[in-house]
Amino acid sequence: MTTCYPLHYSQRGHGVPLLLLHGFTGSIAEWAGLIPALAPLRTVVAVDLIGHGRSPAPADPARYTMERTIADLLALLDALGHERVEALGYSLGGRVALQLAAAAPTRVRGLILESASPGIADAAERAARVAADEALAARIEQQGLAWFVDHWAGIPLFASQAALPAEERAALRARRLRGTATGYANSLRGMGAGRQTSLWTQLPQLAAPTLIISGEHDARYVAIGAQMAAAMPMARQVVVPGAGHTVHLEQPRAFRDLVVRYLEHGASWLDNEG
Repeated sequence: MTTCYPLHYSQRGHGVPLLLLHGFTGSIAEWAGLIPALAPLRTVVAVDLIGHGRSPAPADPARYTMERTIADLLALLDALGHERVEALGYSLGGRVALQLAAAAPTRVRGLILESASPGIADAAERAARVAADEALAARIEQQGLAWFVDHWAGIPLFASQAALPAEERAALRARRLRGTATGYANSLRGMGAGRQTSLWTQLPQLAAPTLIISGEHDARYVAIGAQMAAAMPMARQVVVPGAGHTVHLEQPRAFRDLVVRYLEHGASWLDNEG
């Protein structure tokens, strides 16, 4: 029998459950500015994924696979009595949300995907990504958490965050430093984009109403989002001006307004605005 770890979570609000899934190096704290706007509309369940925040960070990389992460989440939802949920996921969390919808379609009634991908379709590209993630994981363990947090903040994916106020960048760094080298390294090894099953061919079967949010300065994920929206039967992409990969941090008001409109109107809003 597969052992499911007790994930750290917070729950607030009332109504239909909304699962919040943070990105790599994130935690529940990532959603602190958003939850107050969502709690009047939904029962908001924010989760620290394995290896992040206050959830366990086991030493065995095999414990971090996407399949076992989905099992952990389903066990948590069962324990909370939530049969069907909507899921909002950012980056890694968006990949997890898609995998949850594919693995347990009857449990997911709607998706909000921020800067997310269904995985890597090409086998050679997947293998290259696995090798790169393994090399980075080894460097995290060798050079330590502080080195990695500064390295990660400097990658091109986050270049647009340079426009954030200094205090916001400092707060983001402090949140990342609350993690552990073991947790981050093993998360890369266990559920990096190269390790997970590609869902590109399964997208036409994912029928849940889906809002795809991309930042205009994040060209790669704008393109991925457009491909996803074209492949999924009930999906719409919105590209947010003035934002890169981390839309909820770079343009928080626009992000909040999009999410609230989706939660208030669901599939009818997607149809009317498409």
